[in-house]
This record gives sequence, C-alpha cells and structure tokens, in this order.
Amino acid sequence: METYAKALLYAIPFFILLLGVELLYGYFAKNQKYKVMDTVSSISSGFTNILKDSLGLGIILVTYPYLLEHLALMEIKATWLVWLAAFVAIDFAGYWNHRLSHKVNLFWNQHVIHHSSEEFNLACALRQSISNLLGYFPFLLIPAALVGVPNEVIAILAPIHLFAQFWYHTQHIGKLGWLEYVIITPSQHRVHHAINPEYIDKNLGQILCIWDRLFGTFQEELDDVPPQYGVLKPAATWNPVLINFQHLWRLAKDAWRTNSFWDKIRIWFMPTGWRPADVKKEYPIPIIEDVYHFERYATPSSKALNAYAIFQLFATLAFLLFMFYNYGNIGFQGLLLFGAFVFIGIYGYTTLMDRTNYAVWIEVFRGLMGLLFIFVAKDWFGINAYISFGSILVASYFVITIVAGIYFTYFEEQLPKTETAL
Repeated sequence: METYAKALLYAIPFFILLLGVELLYGYFAKNQKYKVMDTVSSISSGFTNILKDSLGLGIILVTYPYLLEHLALMEIKATWLVWLAAFVAIDFAGYWNHRLSHKVNLFWNQHVIHHSSEEFNLACALRQSISNLLGYFPFLLIPAALVGVPNEVIAILAPIHLFAQFWYHTQHIGKLGWLEYVIITPSQHRVHHAINPEYIDKNLGQILCIWDRLFGTFQEELDDVPPQYGVLKPAATWNPVLINFQHLWRLAKDAWRTNSFWDKIRIWFMPTGWRPADVKKEYPIPIIEDVYHFERYATPSSKALNAYAIFQLFATLAFLLFMFYNYGNIGFQGLLLFGAFVFIGIYGYTTLMDRTNYAVWIEVFRGLMGLLFIFVAKDWFGINAYISFGSILVASYFVITIVAGIYFTYFEEQLPKTETAL
C-alpha cells in the first residue's frame, strides 16, 4: 500500500494538471464544460476512491497470484508478446466487468457514481467508486492465469490500463478517423455516458473498441443525436458518498417492501433498473423521460460558496498529498484516523454544497474534533517535522471550516438555484 501511496504523489498532480489544461482551453475557446459544484463533486469523488484504495479498505475475494499458483498450466517468460497478450487479456476482462456493471442491478451500484455527473469532462473521469468493497476482478483474468502470465506483468499493466482511460472523457476532441476502429475515443465514450435511448449501455470497451464491435454493443456518435449526460434516476446531490450507495439503498428498500420472497432474492441479480411489480406500482421512482429538457441538478450558490467549495477541494488535496508523502511514518491506526478526518470532511463540505440543513453540524463537529486532536497531540500527524507551524495551519483550516459552516447555513442570503461555470 505504501508503494501505491507514493505512486499517487505523482499521479494526482498529473491528473489535476490535465484538468487545468482542459479548463483553460474551454475558457479561451469560450466553450467551457466545467461548472464549479459539479467539478468539486467529481474531484472529491476521486479523492474518496483513492483514499479507500490507499487504506486497503475492502475484501479481495481472490488475487491474481493465487489464481496463477493454482491454475497455471505452464510457466512463461515475460517477452514482448506476453506483455501484449496480457494487455489484451486485461482489456477483455475489463470489457466484461464493465458490461456486468451495466447489466446487473447489484453491480450497477459500484459504477453509477461514474455516470452520475450531468456534465462530461476530465473531472467526470475521477468519479470512481468506494462501494466496490468486494474485489472479484481477478476471476475475469482466469484465462491469463491458465497460460501462466506472470503476476509482475499484470501488476504493472493494470494501473497503466486504468490510467489510460482518463483522456477520453472530453467534449473538445472530435472523431479521430481510422482510430475509431481501433481504440475507445472521446466520441465513443461520449456515447457511453449519454442517457439518450440510442446510446444507453453502448460502447462498454475500455481501451480497444473491438469487443463492442464483436459483441454487439458498439454505437457511433450520431450528428443528429447530441449526447445528454447523467443517469435516468438523477443523483440530485453533490455528495459522492451518498451517490455511491443510493442505488444499493433503493434495492434494499425494494427487497424489504416486496411481498414476493422470490423477488426479494432475485432483485439483486436482475437487469439494471428492474423492480418488483408490486413495489414499482406502490413506490414509483421518477425517471427522466425527455433527455433534452430535464432539469439538471443545481443548488443555491453564491460566489462566496463557490470559492469556499474550491478552497475545501484544494485543502483536501493538500491533506491527501501529505498523507501519501508521510504514509510510512503515520502508522496504520494513524492512517485510519487521518482517513476518517478526510472522508468526513468530504462528506461535510459536499453536504454543505447541497445546502442541507444538517451540514453545519458535520462541519462544526469535524472542526472541533480536529482542533481537539491538535491540542492533545501538539501536532497534526507529524506535520511539524516538515513545517514548523504546520499544526497551526491545520488548526486555522478547522476554524475556517466551523465559521464557514455556520455562515453559509444561517447568515448567507439564500439565492436561486444556479450552477456557475468555471
């Protein structure tokens, strides 16, 4: 995990840099695709994902090394051909994992966060799950294990394969000629994120588009069908933690409410969106009917709140970078506590962005707990060893959090619902 944390020290700034490039391009081209609250929500979702992964939270049902040890029929060396075959195997497994996430009710919960933004930009790519607590992806790599693809090859290619899916989350790149027949492009992935009836559940590939063409899930972006983004049951919140578990909560309620014992069991494994007939009739859930004229989620927002949301975003980024830099020194229990502060912080300020009344209590509570921790420890997880006044800076942050939570809840004039472009 420490190696993963160190890698994030380089990966996170790189992704933020690319986001900045796209944002600036949109600004100067007068075609901005970023809105403040949506962007903060997207990046905050990415923060929760890397926090979960860096702390090793979750249960791995099976690991690739275990499969390799027990299933390999031969032992092969890592030649360039093996590297190529392994990449194709990972991409093939990724296609089917992605397809399962779109087709099975239970698995959709771990993927819905990625589709929840009603915008489409590089920040949207960072909307990654924290609800995928059961790791089963290695099962899809059984063919690679059977032929003995070395674990070192899979371990290196897997993160590269994941990071290579970042760049095509943009509206600023058009169709790419002959590459449209080889790889997943921005045009193809715009189709994938769209809720237009023509586009739903299409283009499920991750790097190579051959799988979509082979298995009947390919759809070209049509000039007369502009993609509309989001999910048919809108998230209606900026809080990435809530979005991660909304669908699971709906499934649990439906399973409890239905009178059919069989429906209580099968609802989890039925096609995405399926609901028991009795529950569907008694507890209808609104679904977007007209994808071109639905009301996109927005909350009362001022310039001050927008600035504060951005401030919280960068403060959280600073906390995470310090955590990854000091990962080995903080210790496991310290990392869990540090992670809890960051996680509650994201929950708190995104709830405040929703203008939810109880947000102030979260903000005041975490602010006071942070100040109490600094008072007792006389430090903030060892930050004073790097910056002599580091704990004073962190204490100031918690004071700002408390004051802002109270101000935006009780004193700021309530404004109309808006989403401001960056």
